[in-house]
Amino acid sequence: MHIRIGYKLTYDFPMPVDAVFLLNVHPSRTADLVSPDGVVVTPFLPVHFYTDGFGNTCQRISAPAGRFTLTADAVIRDSGLPDVVAPHARQVAVAEVPDDALIFLLASRYCDTEALSDMAWQTFGNTPMGWARVQAICDFVHNRIRFDYQRARNTRTASEGYQEQVGVCRDFTHLAVTLCRCMNIPARYCTGYLGDIGVPAVPDPMDWSAWFEVYLDGGWYTFDARHNKPRIGRVLMARGRDAADVAISTTFGPSTLVGFQVWTDEVQEQGGGASA
Repeated sequence: MHIRIGYKLTYDFPMPVDAVFLLNVHPSRTADLVSPDGVVVTPFLPVHFYTDGFGNTCQRISAPAGRFTLTADAVIRDSGLPDVVAPHARQVAVAEVPDDALIFLLASRYCDTEALSDMAWQTFGNTPMGWARVQAICDFVHNRIRFDYQRARNTRTASEGYQEQVGVCRDFTHLAVTLCRCMNIPARYCTGYLGDIGVPAVPDPMDWSAWFEVYLDGGWYTFDARHNKPRIGRVLMARGRDAADVAISTTFGPSTLVGFQVWTDEVQEQGGGASA
């Protein structure tokens, strides 16, 4: 299948500002692009690309004061298959976790494992290890948190999400990632496109989504505590320890987001391209 992805973001900068963005698809998906997802800045500003420590493609700009719009409109090829389900995937002993995955066992800015460790072991200590334990965590988080855009807060930690029992996809993901780490399962935060493909459409405005991956049986597997079911058409943009590592925008100075649009829709394939 082909999926049209893109965004239109408009910022007001009251003074000259430097900024970092994570707006491209992840390098692991660039080979799937049918048309490029390069960012266009209006009025024109040069964009410098680099790869961060987690392997994500980032963009740097230096902007004078004023209003600027960042846009991209691309088509990407997707298998059309749902997330992989591997119920027999075993949990890996900490001593066997690869060096580059150890960081995903540690506490991070929004994943405060110290605050939830006792609760995690009391709740999940008797669950079967491996895939079943991660699924039990997803079930718990899915039922614990109520989705509410109006209650979003970008400073909410996993333990606060657990206590407040409300949030958006990042809060589901932070809590699930934290509980996995408490149970010695490496877990990393993911962000990207996830449209209403293969499921009934919802009336909420389209946004980027958050999910997570866990390290089991020698590989990384996708889980989604908010939707709590395999989905079709995920397009990964970035991975990290938590939302702080994969922020869509980081400005080193004052800024106001005054326009926000994201789209991700299945389109019909026509020869080598696609059309809506």
